[in-house]
Amino acid sequence: MRMNANGERGQHWEAQLRKGCLEMAILSTLWNGRLYGLEILRCLADKSQLQVAEGTVYPILSRLKAEGLLQSEWVEAEAGHPRKYYWLTLSGRRRAREMAEAWNDFSASLAVLVQPVLKREIDDDQLDAD
Repeated sequence: MRMNANGERGQHWEAQLRKGCLEMAILSTLWNGRLYGLEILRCLADKSQLQVAEGTVYPILSRLKAEGLLQSEWVEAEAGHPRKYYWLTLSGRRRAREMAEAWNDFSASLAVLVQPVLKREIDDDQLDAD
């Protein structure tokens, strides 16, 4: 986690930003096929830097299933415990596409807005003005 300007950890805004993207990230993770819960968590961590607890993901998966966006089934494993696999329904694929398109448009326009902020160095006089 990054430090803010005052050297503090746990930036609330950053957690809220990640939380707001989590449903889209989960749907996107399932775009290419069936995954069980731990695979979803690993994919989120590996591909999007979203370190998410099981206690956060499973309620979202349950809600998405209740909304008809996912289906699931328990599959017996050759070794170990049975695993619950999830996959997108047609409605889930539509929602994932809608969310991805909205995200793409939003992030592209926001990137234009923040580009000058990323390019410009802050000088000490500006910091003293606060």
